[in-house]
Amino acid sequence: MNKVKIEKLVFGGAGLGHIDDGRVVFVWNALPGEEVEFELIKKEKTHWEGVATKILNPSSARLEPKEAHFLSCSPWQIMTQDEENKWKIEMAKETYKKIGGFDCELKMAGDENIWGYRNKMEYSFDFDSSDETSPQTPLLRGEGNIVLSFFERGKKVRQRIEACELANLEINRVAKLILGWINKNKIPMRGLKAVILRSNLQNQVIAALFIKDKLEFADFPELDKNFVGFKLFYSTHKSPASVPTALLYGVGQDCLTEELLGAKLKYGIFSFFQINIPVFEMALADIGKFLDKNKSVVDFYSGVGSISLPLYNMYKGAVLVDSCEEAIGFARENARDLSLTLPSAEGREIETTCMPAERVTELIESDKILIVDPPRAGLHDKVIERILEQKPARVIYLSCNLSTQARDIKLLSEVYKVVFTKLYNFFPRTPHVEGLAVLEGH
Repeated sequence: MNKVKIEKLVFGGAGLGHIDDGRVVFVWNALPGEEVEFELIKKEKTHWEGVATKILNPSSARLEPKEAHFLSCSPWQIMTQDEENKWKIEMAKETYKKIGGFDCELKMAGDENIWGYRNKMEYSFDFDSSDETSPQTPLLRGEGNIVLSFFERGKKVRQRIEACELANLEINRVAKLILGWINKNKIPMRGLKAVILRSNLQNQVIAALFIKDKLEFADFPELDKNFVGFKLFYSTHKSPASVPTALLYGVGQDCLTEELLGAKLKYGIFSFFQINIPVFEMALADIGKFLDKNKSVVDFYSGVGSISLPLYNMYKGAVLVDSCEEAIGFARENARDLSLTLPSAEGREIETTCMPAERVTELIESDKILIVDPPRAGLHDKVIERILEQKPARVIYLSCNLSTQARDIKLLSEVYKVVFTKLYNFFPRTPHVEGLAVLEGH
């Protein structure tokens, strides 16, 4: 059996240790100071990766995880909240210093809701051949042999789940309802791809099921007070992702509405929208401090307008840019609902553009404030080049991937300095954290 002592937690969330020959090993389900026995799940030339199977001397910060599948969705269930916050801050400082080349003081913003905060879940499926019929049937098992699952960390093996503690309770309930319908209609495992569910703070849920065959059904999952919209998509087997190749059935609402700082915004199944609304509002309040009523805003990777639209009283005008047609459609509708699509008495106006950011870099101008909230890959090279060329007075950068954010800040450092940084615990019980950085010219 492999054995190692864990020295620290590293970016990504695993514990780091060194085995006898000096080789680095990254171990899940392990905390600093612990000596553990681990199962090897990946062997690379430069390092190993494993999962601790026995904790020989547990850390005082260790907790018993709430779920058997915790490594798949929230591997930091094993530690106290104070320990989680401490290591997120430490890892962020190290990332900003090592990749971004700058030191900073960091505070963590968050709230006490560390369970049931996720308003979006995507579940895979698995086949369960057991004959268990006891009253203790798992919450998400349904009536037949298909169950919901996640992939085990580091493996291609699916793990049956009962309920995800991170998810909104209504998401768990509706997932069970849809699963029951799947089993009632005996949809074969080979024809199932995934189900995506989204909720809002009013506990309304919309869902989309993706199947790999164009099947016909006599009935469909029934909507109720909180389950307000359902779509069934044929999704080509040529792609492993949940892509909507063709709509086979739809009923009820195709979107939800959420209120952010008093602004009501609509979003759909495929629209980017933050998963932890109360903590996201904390980030919005901080972003608002760096806007200017006399300047216009360019909002790249805007989604449905979740950053700039709730802050519409804090700038002169804005252009929202996103490559997702559904998201920018809702952004346009949200702006119209807020009466922002026509020039106001103060000259404020909201425009929307459905285009990848790197194809409309001409929108970045020296007299505008730039807001960016890019995907995990960070900013496109062409966006970086245009920023350096035009030198907008302020760049407000929100990111879910601190390593690419730090990389981009390093690239911009010849013109900009960091004047504000803060972390937001959008993702409790996981290694993930959101970072806000505000850049101004030297």
